[in-house]
Amino acid sequence: MVSLTRRLAPTGFKSSKPKIKSSKNLSIANATALTEKMSLVFSQIEDPPVERTHVHLLTDILILGILSVIGGGKGWEDMENYGLSKYDWLERFLALPEGIPSADTFRRVFEPINPKVFEEYFRRWVESIVEAARAQVISIDGKTIKGSYDREQGKSALHLVSAWSSEHRLVLGQVKQDNKSNEITAIPALLELLDIARCIISIDAMGTQTAIASQILNAKSDYILALKGNHPRLYGQVKNWFEQQLSQGFKGIIHSYDKQFERGHHRTEKCQIWCVPISQLQTLHQQDNWVGLKCVVMVVRVPHLSNQTTREVKFYLTSLNCDPRNLGQVIRLHWGVKNGLHWTLDVTFSEDACGVRTGHASQNLAGLRRIALNALNLEQSLKRSNRQKPNRAAMDNNYMLTILSASLSQHYDDTSQPACQ
Repeated sequence: MVSLTRRLAPTGFKSSKPKIKSSKNLSIANATALTEKMSLVFSQIEDPPVERTHVHLLTDILILGILSVIGGGKGWEDMENYGLSKYDWLERFLALPEGIPSADTFRRVFEPINPKVFEEYFRRWVESIVEAARAQVISIDGKTIKGSYDREQGKSALHLVSAWSSEHRLVLGQVKQDNKSNEITAIPALLELLDIARCIISIDAMGTQTAIASQILNAKSDYILALKGNHPRLYGQVKNWFEQQLSQGFKGIIHSYDKQFERGHHRTEKCQIWCVPISQLQTLHQQDNWVGLKCVVMVVRVPHLSNQTTREVKFYLTSLNCDPRNLGQVIRLHWGVKNGLHWTLDVTFSEDACGVRTGHASQNLAGLRRIALNALNLEQSLKRSNRQKPNRAAMDNNYMLTILSASLSQHYDDTSQPACQ
């Protein structure tokens, strides 16, 4: 008689999902080549002066910092702990002449590094991996790192304006907003750093400025700019005109219309889009100053979640043709910067909770997070969320190398291809 225990003993199962490549060859042979590429990307960052004698290599410190953040590290102590935990593996391809740097060493190194130089090589790396076969949408938006506010030192919170490639799900670049300024001055500086030819640039209301629209057109790109109350007279004209035409059914007005329905996660949304050529409206306030303006757009969103229904009405100025389906896609991609970038930085990397404030450390650490986010988005073999991928990378050295391999598949100096085509 066969025992009940034996009959019910688990025999295991085989997953139908493909396994992540995890050979020793990947772990040993490719690690050195990958880290050499990483060293090459940041090779011209000058070793910052510190109070004590240099006993650690700058490239080792930068690579350890990147690996730690990819693996879910939040600060200097996590960088040291990651290095100590992975020392037997790391010493195979890093020099580490004096072992793993301490948390204070990481802090002292990242505080004085010029963030502009750091971000320049970050953009060069991104340009080497972005090859677009067609025009793409670049969303410009700002984010404040709340934890960087220092009341005792009278230091305001760090505010970064980022360029987000919706198609590639990559951060293309970022600039710091000056403490005595706002995004109106930061956005032109960011656009100047990027090759945006033949792209579509979407910006929220703060960037809806005639000078910014002209800059985008001069770069042979198109714009779609949100129109809100910061342009009260123009906003009032557009809002009142659309309300009047809706009540009259757009009688005698040339216009285009499209509607979309979405359903998922217990949520439904109805989105209606009206596009009207600028020639159909009465002369708008300072209309001639909006170079390339072709049409005005109204979007009405009615999301329904559980027992709650809301209604949002938004207006846009654009140099694109009046194609409501295309414009709707562009607008929706811009909304994605909130979830794809800002939300992920806060939820996955706990950016708002980071209390690093001294020197340039907050801005440089923000740069590491964006490097890590790009690397995680580029790795597609593991079908998991960006909250799960860092856990896997922290526990599985081979998967960490898989992430690095995906983000370093090309030479960093291969920048002949512009970000948009």
